[in-house]
Amino acid sequence: MFELTFLGTAASAPLPKRGLTSLIVTHDEYRFMIDCGEGTQRQLMTSGLGFRRLEHILITHAHLDHILGLGGILSTLSQWETLDQVSIYGGKSTLDRIDDLLFGIVFRGARPPMRIEFVDVKPGIIISGDDFDVVAFPVQHRGPDCYGYLFQEHSRRPFLNDKATELGVPNGPERKALVSGQSITLADGRVIAPEQVLGELQHGTKLAITGDIGETDSIVKIVREADVLVTEATYGDAEADMARQNAHLTAGMAARLAHEAEVRQLILTHISGRHREKDLEAEARAIFPNTMIARDFDTFKVNRTDIGVVSE
Repeated sequence: MFELTFLGTAASAPLPKRGLTSLIVTHDEYRFMIDCGEGTQRQLMTSGLGFRRLEHILITHAHLDHILGLGGILSTLSQWETLDQVSIYGGKSTLDRIDDLLFGIVFRGARPPMRIEFVDVKPGIIISGDDFDVVAFPVQHRGPDCYGYLFQEHSRRPFLNDKATELGVPNGPERKALVSGQSITLADGRVIAPEQVLGELQHGTKLAITGDIGETDSIVKIVREADVLVTEATYGDAEADMARQNAHLTAGMAARLAHEAEVRQLILTHISGRHREKDLEAEARAIFPNTMIARDFDTFKVNRTDIGVVSE
């Protein structure tokens, strides 16, 4: 299961009720920040999430409305000295601009107390946990090195406790060995294979986050059958030409992507002050009914069996 909290949902400039782009993805002890627009540290405090476990910051691209908040957050963390290391992930041109911001301005002439690691992202797995991977995938926006991020739990075969008990498998290391794929020999000499006590393969939860994006054909396969797709809706359908010129999506374009990729839930963000939320939502729902528009501090629990709104 992943938990998703939106810290900022506005496009380009902050709005009275929407901060600039940032969101938090939590999985067990891991916490990931995706993008860090201006004012994100205030949003973190308002949300109650605070600065705990901010070791991984994933940036989709180099535009200022997605990176300017890094200066404030890294400055605060350096004063509190609560982390030994912060890793910032992004494409090369994105990291170059962040380097200018942090070491040309925030820490100019000084050395921060924690290590700041820049991770040059390439398509593929960039972080592996015990039961999930974070995968970077290229997207087309304005400028080079733009990425989206996929959070994918590993597929697994559930352990059938009742079946194991029926076969006489004792509790303890024998069951652990079977879960790890090893056969065991019982005291009476019978050999029990993992296949006898493991259920059908179950796919793990899949969460896809695109960042800003100007076309969708190249990512249909990547986000296919995602439990949740988070993408932008900067424009309404009446502004489709402007959206293409500026390499953004309309609500309808995002909905068509969700429909074609057969995702379960579409969540739209990067909302402009030019549009009423209900109008964008109506345009998207006419194509893909299972659409929501995110608001600042909305929190969702995402898993294969249920997508629940914790708060909104």
